[in-house]
Amino acid sequence: MAAWRATPAFYCPLAVSLVIGGLYSFFAAAPGVLMNELGLTAFQLGLSFAATVLIVFLAGFLAPRLAHRWSQRAISMAGLLIALAGGAAMFAFAAVPTFVTFTLAIALYLFGMGLINALGTAIALNPFGRQAGLASALLGFMQMGCAAIGASFVSALPFPSSVSLAVVLTTGPALALLIFLPVVLRQPRAEPSGSSGVPVSTGG
Repeated sequence: MAAWRATPAFYCPLAVSLVIGGLYSFFAAAPGVLMNELGLTAFQLGLSFAATVLIVFLAGFLAPRLAHRWSQRAISMAGLLIALAGGAAMFAFAAVPTFVTFTLAIALYLFGMGLINALGTAIALNPFGRQAGLASALLGFMQMGCAAIGASFVSALPFPSSVSLAVVLTTGPALALLIFLPVVLRQPRAEPSGSSGVPVSTGG
């Protein structure tokens, strides 16, 4: 795994994992927010979760098309900024959440997460070639580790569920932005194509 240690792309898996951790934190905290604080039924909660899948799918669908026009790194950074904006919006209304403010905030977060997850994963795995399977397994381990930590923090923080979730959804993308900066600032030698995933030389 020398390629991961030797390049700034070493930081990309952790950045992706921190944002993915927010998704599982949302799954852990949402029943407390939507049912206990906002009065939704179990069926309505299920519909809300189903809607989140559509948001992530839309972001994953748009990500390679946007990256083809601008670059994977630029769109990944945009995804992190959008996720951070969603976390900040969640934090701004955490004291008095409503269904509309909660839904809009989580929609922003999940859309940004969908962008960085799709493209950040491609950036992280691109240097490995035949070791891509091993690298992918390590990335999955890191994502589940961050998911466990995020869900634990949401449960352990001594705040209402909406406030605890806002803390996690703001802190995760903020840390991910700092971690991802070396990847953005480095000129890549090769980057997977935005449309086909085949590495394309950039002349760096």
